[in-house]
Amino acid sequence: MSQPLDALTGSLLLAAEKAGADAADAKAVRATSVSVDVRGGTLEQAERSEGTDIGLRVFIGRRTATVSASDTSERTIAEMAERAVAMAREAPEDPYAGLAEPEQLARNWDAEALELVDPAAEPSPEDLQNDAAATEAAALAVKGVSQVQSASAGYSAQQIFFAATNGFGGGFGRTNRGLSCVAIAGSGTGMERDYDGDNRIFQSDLRDAGEIGRTAAERALARLNARKPPTGTYPVLFDERIASSLIGHLLGAVNGNAIARGASFLRHALGESVLPDHLSLIEDPHRKRVGGSRPFDGEGLPTQRRAIVENGVLKGWTLDLANARKLGMAPTGNAGRGTSSGPSPTTFNVALTQGDASREDLIRDMGTGLIVTSMIGSTINPNTGDYSRGASGLWVENGEITHAINECTIAGNLREMLRAIVPANDARPHLSRVVPSLLVPGMTLAGA
Repeated sequence: MSQPLDALTGSLLLAAEKAGADAADAKAVRATSVSVDVRGGTLEQAERSEGTDIGLRVFIGRRTATVSASDTSERTIAEMAERAVAMAREAPEDPYAGLAEPEQLARNWDAEALELVDPAAEPSPEDLQNDAAATEAAALAVKGVSQVQSASAGYSAQQIFFAATNGFGGGFGRTNRGLSCVAIAGSGTGMERDYDGDNRIFQSDLRDAGEIGRTAAERALARLNARKPPTGTYPVLFDERIASSLIGHLLGAVNGNAIARGASFLRHALGESVLPDHLSLIEDPHRKRVGGSRPFDGEGLPTQRRAIVENGVLKGWTLDLANARKLGMAPTGNAGRGTSSGPSPTTFNVALTQGDASREDLIRDMGTGLIVTSMIGSTINPNTGDYSRGASGLWVENGEITHAINECTIAGNLREMLRAIVPANDARPHLSRVVPSLLVPGMTLAGA
C-alpha cells in the first residue's frame, strides 16, 4: 500500500536531519496518466503510467544539494539523505540560499476553492478512444484533407505535497483532460499540416471532438499553395495561438534570475513603459479551473495577484527567495520547482488586457501584411531584445487574406515591438496565459 505523500515528505525530512542536514525541504508527487492514439478509426497506441517521485533539498550552512528518486522505500530515502548531505558538504557556499522564514510562509489557504481537481471519475480507455476517433473522423470528413497524422486523447491526475523543516507543510491536487488532432491536406511535396486541441481541468469543459477535428482540417487547408512573402517592412499579426510567445519574452526578461545575472533587455526598465499605456499584464494564481493556479509556491510562500505591468509601466520582477535576496527585494511568491531541481522564479497565470477590436478588425485595418500562425527556430538576444524567427502564416492584401505564406523570417526588437502592440479581443480565458492576437505595426520580413 502506498504511503500518504505527507508521510513521505516527513520521512525525507527526518532522514535529512539524521544524516546531518541543518535544514531541508522535500516534495512528493504521485501521478497517473493515460493516453490513447487513434489512426484510421482504430486504436494505434494506448499508454498508462503511475508513479511517485520524491525530491529532497538539504542545507549545510549556506551549502545546498538536491537529490530525487522514484523509489519510496525506507532504504532509498535514507540513502538519498546521506547522498544529499555529502554533496552539500562539497558544494560551494551560496550566501543567498536558505529556506523561508516562518513569518513568510503561506497560511490558511483554500486549495479546493481553486477547483483544480475534477470530481468526475477517470475516463475509461474506451471513452478516450471514442473521443480521439470522433476527432479524426471530423477532420477526414472535410474535403481536401488527405489524412490525419494524429488524433489523441488523454487524462492525468496528480497529487503534490511539499514540506520543510521551517514548519511548512501543504499539498493540493490537479487533473487534466486533453484532446488534439493534427490534419494533413494536399499531396506529395504540396502537403501541409496544422492542428487544434484543447486541455481542461474539468472534463465537462472540454471542447467538442468534432469541432476540434474540423478546425484542424480547416487550418491545414488554409496552408496549401503557400508562397514566400516579399521582403520589406510590413505589419505582422501574431495569431492568438502563438501571441503568448511574445508576452513570454517579456516574462523571461523580468524573471529575477535573468535580472540578477544582468542578462535581460529590461534590466534597467523598472518603472518605465514597456507596453502601450492602456495595457496591463496581471498575474493571478488564484483563478478557478486554470492549470497555473496554486495556493502556495515551491518554497511555501503564499501566491498572490500582482501587476507585472500596469498601464504600460513595468512594476516588478518575478522573484523566488534566492533571487529576491540577491536583489535586496521581497520575494513575490513565484518559486517553481520539481522533485529533481531546486526552486527558480516562474510565473503562474498571466493575462494581458484585451483590446476592443476583433481579429477580423485588425486584419482589415492592417492593409498589407502577414498573419503569423506558426513559428520555427529563434535567434533572440536576451541582452538587447533583438528578435528573429522563422515564420509561416497567411498573407493579407487590402485588408483581406489572399494566400498562405511559408519560408520567411520576421525580425525586430522586442522592446520596440512590445511597446507598439495592438491587442485583439480573442483571448481564450481558460488558458494560463490569456493573450489575444497581437498586431505589431512594423516588422522586417525576409522572403522572396
